[in-house]
Amino acid sequence: MPNVPLQDELAPAHVVDSELVFAGKVWDVRREGFAYGDSTIVREYLDHPGAVAILALDEHDRVLLIKQYRHPVRVRDWELPAGLLDEIGESPLDGAKRELAEEADVAASEWNVLGEFYTSPGGSDEAIRIYLARGLSELPEAFDRTDEEADIEIRWESLDDCVDAVLERRVQNPSLVIGVLAAQAARARGWATLGAGDEPWPRHPSHWKTSR
Repeated sequence: MPNVPLQDELAPAHVVDSELVFAGKVWDVRREGFAYGDSTIVREYLDHPGAVAILALDEHDRVLLIKQYRHPVRVRDWELPAGLLDEIGESPLDGAKRELAEEADVAASEWNVLGEFYTSPGGSDEAIRIYLARGLSELPEAFDRTDEEADIEIRWESLDDCVDAVLERRVQNPSLVIGVLAAQAARARGWATLGAGDEPWPRHPSHWKTSR
């Protein structure tokens, strides 16, 4: 079908039964039975509020990176500023502005949607939207960071060098990998593929989750 664009298909199956198996501090584990074909299939998955990541790009095409500890993989990895969408009533764009401020003490005057992805669609409903932030400025006061964020290291790296680090497999954080490759491709197309910062996000699972 050469004339049909390559595109994922939204196709929520009918949920027969939904049970909270584990209520965690940050996210939960849910067991659901859903009708598919002639059967009811049962799957367990990470029930996640979703997240945003920010590729902040300055006037010299340098990307703002942060390094912090990630216990499940025992690594202090380089990342884009990012965070959960766990504030009630907060839009994804406002969440991105908040995370950029809290993790890097930076504000931006220009916001666009750069990309979106599911982190592990076979076992989690976590969806991440990556924003491109430009028109950067430092905030007058630094945030008081705690826990893994207490010793965040900040670094500015050229977009081209970030792409090299991805292709040479020196960095593995998925938001960073996807973000810098998407930014390189978008820049090569004159940024014509960017979305408005406040554009709808129909693929976020909140659109089909039922009240529980």
